[in-house]
Amino acid sequence: MNALVLAGLSALAFLAAYRFYGGWLRRVVLQVGDHEPVPAHELNDGVDYVPARRAVLFGHHFASIAGLGPILGPAIAVIWGWVPAVLWIVFGTIFIGGVHDFATLVLSLRNRGRSIGDIASDVISPRARLLFLVVIYFLMSLAMGVFVLIIATLFTAAPADGRPHPESHPEAVLPVLAILLVALGMGWALYKWKWSLLKTTVIGLTLSFAGLVWGSGHPVTAVGRDLWIWILLAYAFAASVLPVWLLLQPRDYLNSFQLYAGMGLMFAGLIASRPEVVAPAFNTTATDLPAIFPFLFITVACGAVSGFHCLVSSGTTAKQISCSRDAQAIGYGGMATEGMLAILAVLACTAGLASTAEWHLHYASWAQAGGLGPKIGAFITGAGRFLAAVGLPLGGSTAFAAVVVVSFALTTLDSATRLLRYNLEELGRTLNVPLLANRHVAAGAAVLSIAAFAFLKIGGKPAGIVLWELFGTTNQLLGGLALLTVTVWLARNRRPTRPVILPMAFMFVMTLVAMVTKIRQFWTQEAWFVFTFAVVLLGLAAWLAAEGLAALWRVWRGAEAPVVLERDPA
Repeated sequence: MNALVLAGLSALAFLAAYRFYGGWLRRVVLQVGDHEPVPAHELNDGVDYVPARRAVLFGHHFASIAGLGPILGPAIAVIWGWVPAVLWIVFGTIFIGGVHDFATLVLSLRNRGRSIGDIASDVISPRARLLFLVVIYFLMSLAMGVFVLIIATLFTAAPADGRPHPESHPEAVLPVLAILLVALGMGWALYKWKWSLLKTTVIGLTLSFAGLVWGSGHPVTAVGRDLWIWILLAYAFAASVLPVWLLLQPRDYLNSFQLYAGMGLMFAGLIASRPEVVAPAFNTTATDLPAIFPFLFITVACGAVSGFHCLVSSGTTAKQISCSRDAQAIGYGGMATEGMLAILAVLACTAGLASTAEWHLHYASWAQAGGLGPKIGAFITGAGRFLAAVGLPLGGSTAFAAVVVVSFALTTLDSATRLLRYNLEELGRTLNVPLLANRHVAAGAAVLSIAAFAFLKIGGKPAGIVLWELFGTTNQLLGGLALLTVTVWLARNRRPTRPVILPMAFMFVMTLVAMVTKIRQFWTQEAWFVFTFAVVLLGLAAWLAAEGLAALWRVWRGAEAPVVLERDPA
């Protein structure tokens, strides 16, 4: 199979889905008007609620939901073959991920930019709110604890043992620092000096490109991994309390251009080289390979659908949309763009490698494919070869791919820390703990929670690494719970529920089967610590799902009146 054909067909599918299915969701299901009041204007506080231009907010939203997810998930999932990965990414993005992100964004827009967990108290029950917030707190703390470890590993120089270390990229440190400094200047220029977006963008991109070229040739090798973790935690605290216009918006906007450039160059490389996919269409030969059902759907995650996205849509993005008509472009369009990135990641790991033999070296076993080094190494190697096909030197292409990977890991860290801060503030209000509702206190508590998963050891390993097996199922279960909340809201307002309830049912089946399978595995392995965490999470999720299904049953029986949230034009 030719990789260019696969990429072209996937792109056409996403464009058609955005135009027709996304448009139908906007008009018929969600009924979004062009000029509804939005929280960014009504609650503008200059810190969290800040109206943003659509291009800037799209970049911020896309960078926040993307991160490493649509690269690393598909880079593992191709171990089952390229056909299952491509089909799930395309159809999952169109019918589940896009619906999930768009619907939760609109729901938050119509309720003062509140998070999906907070809204659950109005739509489902007050207990649902607390359960949602507890599940989100665990998920975000665990995930960001592991991401801190990942980024610190990427920044740390490889030991001088003569072996290749594809997870080590100290050459990315200075380019990433340059982007942060340029972003601060861009935010100030846009909002304080009132420069035009075009002028600011041109200058910002020029400076960040210069930083990339110069910085990638000057790796930072004197900082150890533990010190990098502390530096990253300090950065995450600062990014979570600074005004969103000063750092997150412009930084993610700049990073999105990196990714646009990378995707465009990869497409150009596909056109120039027209490589064939060297991976098998279906693969069952890898050692210890889990069942494709349900683990393919858990592994791809952000490349098709991710519960984390509902936290971004109803967390930072809903507080910054300047006009309601932008919701489809940012919500559904952002997910479609991420789906295309996931397709390119699949092609980098299946057509960017030199031969079938080389592919099998990366994917000989599940344990090997699931490791950080092989995942990042397979993508960076393949993407570098695509970029080299358009005339870029292979070494420079590989360095650029590494900078993109590290930059997007960092966008996830700071955006997620801000979201965790919001979550703790809401927990403080729910539990009547006023101190926790303070943004600086909540940010400090968020960083400490992340640090616990990064530094605390269980059996000699960081707690986040030990518990990481729970992340995929918990993340996807959160997506199912978010879709359940949207389903109840639509049903109570007498709107079509089928486009949401069917994806919700699919998500619940996949994630619950995966979670039960994992719990049985932990029991067999006598991994009691992880087993206990998994059982508690399953219990909380089942309780929350029962609350939601009970609310939905009451609606269908006619026992509950419609719930019209504060900004619902209907």
